Amino acid sequence: MNAPRTPGSGPRRFGWPQRVFSQVLLMQLAIITGVIVLVTGLFLAPLSTQLDDQAMRRALAIAQSTAAQPGIVKDLSTTDPSGRGPVQSAAERVRRATGAEYVVVMDRRGVRWSHPAVRRIGEVVSTDPGAALRGREVMEIDSGTLGRSARGKVPLFGSSGEVVGAVSVGIEYDSVRARLLGAIPGLLAYAGGALAVGALAAYLIARRLQRQTHDLAFSDISALLTEREAMLHGIREGVVALDGAGRVRLLNDEAQRLLGLGPEAAGRPLEEVLGDGRTADVLAGRVVGDDLLAVRGSRVLLANRMPTDDGGAVVTLRDRTELEHLGRELDSTTGLIDALRAQDHEHANRLHTLLGLLELEMHEDAMEFITEVVGVHRATAEQVTEKVQDPLLAALLVGKATVAAERGVSLRLTPGTLLPDRVVDPRGLVTVVGNLVDNATDAATGSDGARIEVGLCAESRTVILEVRDSGPGVPREQRASIFTEGWSTKDVPAHGRRGLGLALVRRLAERQGGRVTVSGADGGGAVFTVVLPEALAEPVPGASAGPATVSPDGPPPPTRTATTGEQR
Repeated sequence: MNAPRTPGSGPRRFGWPQRVFSQVLLMQLAIITGVIVLVTGLFLAPLSTQLDDQAMRRALAIAQSTAAQPGIVKDLSTTDPSGRGPVQSAAERVRRATGAEYVVVMDRRGVRWSHPAVRRIGEVVSTDPGAALRGREVMEIDSGTLGRSARGKVPLFGSSGEVVGAVSVGIEYDSVRARLLGAIPGLLAYAGGALAVGALAAYLIARRLQRQTHDLAFSDISALLTEREAMLHGIREGVVALDGAGRVRLLNDEAQRLLGLGPEAAGRPLEEVLGDGRTADVLAGRVVGDDLLAVRGSRVLLANRMPTDDGGAVVTLRDRTELEHLGRELDSTTGLIDALRAQDHEHANRLHTLLGLLELEMHEDAMEFITEVVGVHRATAEQVTEKVQDPLLAALLVGKATVAAERGVSLRLTPGTLLPDRVVDPRGLVTVVGNLVDNATDAATGSDGARIEVGLCAESRTVILEVRDSGPGVPREQRASIFTEGWSTKDVPAHGRRGLGLALVRRLAERQGGRVTVSGADGGGAVFTVVLPEALAEPVPGASAGPATVSPDGPPPPTRTATTGEQR
């Protein structure tokens, strides 16, 4: 029975390595080796031809020098070919002095008058001397009685310029080959040195790549990239990656949605795509901290920034818009609960008073008391609905007036207030008014003659809102910063964030092409002014323009108006 094979006990298979370090090193070594072999071959290929050419030119130069001797032509015409003749002696002297293989002097018939082998003197040369005897100089590689050699042949001219013979000089070809073979070891040494330097450089580069890739395989890197793409585009948090120069390197789908950007923002500077403001400051790292708040458009974002080793950073963004709305509703609900608790005590006192009047059978006084109590609330509601004809906004102001009254603050409309029921974005205007009134209530509470004045008027399609309070006011040096996200002088609420109300007001105003400013009020306090161009729709001919009614007990039920055509 065969025992089970344990992992790694089988024959090891050799193949292409998986690590990036090993693959890059092997590829670089292969490229370097191939380049060096190619360069060496390209150098050796013309070297042989160059050595042959040098040998032939050397032979031709020796032949020219020999032919230039003045006694050669005279001895050639006055003596006979002999091993001891003056031509042989002169030719051998030149051969020994230059190291040539042979120096042969011949007459017009091609008969040798000199030769290293004396017995060859008087014989016809073994190669065709015709070109030299016709007055031309010749360079060639040829084989003769002494073997293969590099040859140079020149004609001998007589006193009258006629050709009387020729001189042929040969350089032993084995010496040329020896020079070529002698150059190869030095060339290979240089090639080996270059290969060693290239291998060292390839190793260092591969090691650097190994550190940067954490010694991963290409398959691991591909899998990581696939997982990264799936994670970045699948998570419900925005991710923004920045390089060391502050350019946007990466934006996932959620970040594009939260910031209102498109894929074309990648590769561009952060300030160019976001503009100036706190959001750009937070993403660029000019504002430090954890869970930093920023407002982009109508969204409240929670940002965290993590620097990277290359000088860039990765910023994560979470949408806190709904949570902030819930937090503000929680604040409003808490205030409303406090107001209802106070009203409960007041209501109990009124009931006790009414009960006492009835038990005392003071019926007329009881009716007068009830009429007075109900009339105060009805007068407040009627005053608001007469001047503010949008039902949502009117209901908001009635509720805010009740809450402010329970906190000892008087909320009233200015005499010039008149807003028709043609608001294009009632919910946006409710947010603006609600935030400003809440801030004014907090500021005015506890002040002498605590009061809030709200003014709403329309000029064509423009709505001008003014909220005045009797609080301590805003110092002049802080008026530019109070609309920045995170700026607040209040205690941190239960939901953990402050400093968003005025920032949202500014964003909503700017989104409609308007503006919001703050100034000081006469006698103390602050005045917030919001201008909203095109906040009203064009009036519809024949549409009912009657004022909306608000019940003293609460806001009206949702209705569909003829002017705006949306559910309220």
